[in-house]
Amino acid sequence: MKILVTGGAGYIGSHTSLVLAEEGHEVIVLDNLENGYQEAINRIEDFLQKPIKFYKGNINDTPKVRNILSTCEIDAVIHFAGLKAVGESSKIPLSYYMNNVSGTLNLLNAMEQENVNKMVFSSSATVYGSLAPFPYKEDFGRGQPSSPYGKTKVIIEDILQDLASSDPKWCFTSLRYFNPIGAHHSGIIGEDPKGLPNNLLPFISQVASGKREKLSVFGGDYDTFDGTCRRDYIHVMDLAEGHVSALENIASGISSFNLGTGVPYSVLEIIDAFEKASGKKIPYQIVARRDGDLPQFWADSDKANKILGWRAKKSLEVMMTDAWRWQMQNPNGYLP
Repeated sequence: MKILVTGGAGYIGSHTSLVLAEEGHEVIVLDNLENGYQEAINRIEDFLQKPIKFYKGNINDTPKVRNILSTCEIDAVIHFAGLKAVGESSKIPLSYYMNNVSGTLNLLNAMEQENVNKMVFSSSATVYGSLAPFPYKEDFGRGQPSSPYGKTKVIIEDILQDLASSDPKWCFTSLRYFNPIGAHHSGIIGEDPKGLPNNLLPFISQVASGKREKLSVFGGDYDTFDGTCRRDYIHVMDLAEGHVSALENIASGISSFNLGTGVPYSVLEIIDAFEKASGKKIPYQIVARRDGDLPQFWADSDKANKILGWRAKKSLEVMMTDAWRWQMQNPNGYLP
């Protein structure tokens, strides 16, 4: 199939683009490069010896999106594009609603105009809200998230639900996932945040490599066994393969799937695992809690196992080793 990957030059998008191309799909990437890198696409092309069409642009640019859908004869869309930092979303909520919700509406409008009816949506476990029991299961429904970021995901899922109910031509799969980490085993692509990292692993990696002095651990007094937040960490390549499985099993209506390992790890456990993989000591300091963070949550992914035939395979040790390999081979990320 010819697949448009919005946000395809970002962290998860680039790894998914690589797997799609490996599986024989024709990949077309649209990315405004606010959080992504065209160099990631160049490296994938060199690695696979396959061309990937790249367009720099924003999903809010409806004429541009329509032109891509039409001229490239797109069969389906995998939609990653959007802002994604929980803490930041509480500080600049308007930007999150404009980028995530308005952008998705523009994308869907363009898809309708060009008769493209299939979408895999990059959602989030935050849609379950702050009161949901864990492990999270898809039949819990959508709750009240603790951050504007999570609320944008709920709004978008509601929009997709309404659209799917309005016309059986629409085919949507919403993938709710947790904390992607790691990198491609080759070290050619990985996570390279612009500015101060919002996610745990790239910050740890930069401390280990000497780029940063120490790690700030947000909160040490949560109701967990060691006082730090516990999360379901998943290897980004397992996650990428989940998107391809979802695409290849997409059906009329809307379906939601959790993609996770079902095993939560605390921040301190992640630090310990990275120290073992890298042989580096990670200095850290417990600081105040971060807005929007929940004490713990993890996935029940049985539905994805049974219906999509997908299962997370890579261990925490592999996640850490691959993340460190990426950092060592690319001390400046995608920059020279």
